[in-house]
Amino acid sequence: MTKKILILIFIMSVLSCNTNKSSNNADTNKENNKIKVVTTIFPIYDFARNILLDNSSLKMIIRPGIEIHSFNASPSDIIDIQNADVFIYIGGESEEWAQKVISSMDTNGKKIIKLIDYVNALDEEIVEGMEHDEEHNHDEELNHEDHDNISEMHTHEGVYDEHIWTSPKNAVLMVNAISKAMSEIDPNNADIYKANADKYNSELYTLDNDFRNTINSSKRKDIVFGDRFPFRYLADEYGLNYRAPFNGCSSQSDVSPKTLTYLIGYIKDNNIPYLYYIELSNEKIANTIIEQTGAAKLKLHSAQNVTKKEFDDGASYLSIMRDNLESLKKGLN
Repeated sequence: MTKKILILIFIMSVLSCNTNKSSNNADTNKENNKIKVVTTIFPIYDFARNILLDNSSLKMIIRPGIEIHSFNASPSDIIDIQNADVFIYIGGESEEWAQKVISSMDTNGKKIIKLIDYVNALDEEIVEGMEHDEEHNHDEELNHEDHDNISEMHTHEGVYDEHIWTSPKNAVLMVNAISKAMSEIDPNNADIYKANADKYNSELYTLDNDFRNTINSSKRKDIVFGDRFPFRYLADEYGLNYRAPFNGCSSQSDVSPKTLTYLIGYIKDNNIPYLYYIELSNEKIANTIIEQTGAAKLKLHSAQNVTKKEFDDGASYLSIMRDNLESLKKGLN
């Protein structure tokens, strides 16, 4: 609690100290006729850049290569958000820092878009064999025996899984929300924003259809991860069963022998040929499992962030999801 209070005081002091700077920056933006759009993470940034016009500037707060779940905003990040005409964020647990920033500033005249409000958000899910992350448990305290013997699926009510973009259908809803906000702040170009959004959404609908056809025609519907699992929305959308040591937002990194044994047994019992891991992972757990099972490794990229090289090479949400489609096509057949 003390830490949160100190963070809030810090944010307020930064905002107070930079009021004049903010005003000057805002005047500069107006002079340049640039609509300043600031986003938190990569998928939102990529959605926005497919909608915006040349009369907009776009910035991503969480830079390439940074782990989003442990991110802390710097004073310059806070100033960027303060000076933005449009600020777009997911609104999940790892972006509580963004909510604190917003609640500490005057948002009159700004468009604040919390994208989790535009989709059917699902509670975090614990599936059979998965480690229980006590830091994310908002239920009554479990006893030691319950903690070590999770044998059925359950959710943490009110704790949303924030990885909403991993479903292309959710991506469409987010693109529409961004387009609508841009049209409201710049009504003279509303038709162009909508046209850009419609064009991009047609690619997302094609992606959705390709995922559906690939998974529906696959031999199996089971995937196993040797990593955190930020793909619940994708799994739910296309009817995939999954097993993983941790959920997508888990702060845990060490797996118990019980969970490791469960995953190894699940792979062997179900003849699973491939084990998945996610981007920016040390692959330690995955490597341990494949040593015991003989399964091969495949990457599924959550797109929550990219490396600097991927960013510089022009990676996009669509290109990442297309690569994921190929990984699933290989792993499910």
